[in-house]
Amino acid sequence: MRYEAGVLLVLAALVLFAAGSYIGLVILPPSPEKILENNYRIIFFHLPAAINSFLAFTVTLISGILYLKTRNSKFDILASSSALVGFVYITAALISGSIWANRAWGTYWNWDPRETTVLILWFVYAAYFALRSSIDNPEDKARISSIYAIFAYVTVPLSYLSTRLWFSLHPTTAEIHIKIAVPLVLNILAFALLYIALTYINYKAEKIMEVV
Repeated sequence: MRYEAGVLLVLAALVLFAAGSYIGLVILPPSPEKILENNYRIIFFHLPAAINSFLAFTVTLISGILYLKTRNSKFDILASSSALVGFVYITAALISGSIWANRAWGTYWNWDPRETTVLILWFVYAAYFALRSSIDNPEDKARISSIYAIFAYVTVPLSYLSTRLWFSLHPTTAEIHIKIAVPLVLNILAFALLYIALTYINYKAEKIMEVV
C-alpha cells in the first residue's frame, strides 16, 4: 500500500462516517423503547468500534501464529500494529458503552456480563503491550508476545458470547425497533477502512524503527 492509498482510505472512511452519522443522528427517529429513545444513537459509534476491535485482535492472532511458523518479523510488526488500533477501538467502545449505561441505567458501570468481559479483554491486551515493552531482545519479544496473543484471543469470543452465556441487560439491535442497518453498516465500513489505514501507518513506522 502506498502513501496515497492510505490517504484515500482515510478520506473514504471520513465520508462514510459522515454519511452514516448524519442518517443515524439526524434522520432516524427516536426509538419507541423508553429506555433507549435517543440514547440508542450512540450505537453508531459504539458498535463499529467494538466490531473492528475484534477484527484487529483477530489479525493479531493470525499474525502471531504466522510469526511462530515462519519467524518472519513482518508478522510480529503487523500483530502489534493491529493490536494497537484494536486497543484504541475497544477503549472507545468501553467509554461509549459506559456513557450509554449512565444515561439508561443511571450509573456508568454495573458489572453487566458484557461490560465485565470487555473490561477483562481490555486489561488482557493492555498487558500485551506491557509485555512487549518489558522485553529488549527483538526475537524473544516477538516469540513471547505471539504466544501470549494466542491465549489472549480467548477474551474476544468470550466478550462476544457473554450476553448469551449469562443474563445481561445489554440491549440488542432488535430491541431498538428502528431500521438502523444502513447507517450502522456505513459506520462499520468507515471504522474498518480507518483501521486498515492506521494499521498500515503503524506498520510502516515500526518497520522504519526496526531498520534504525
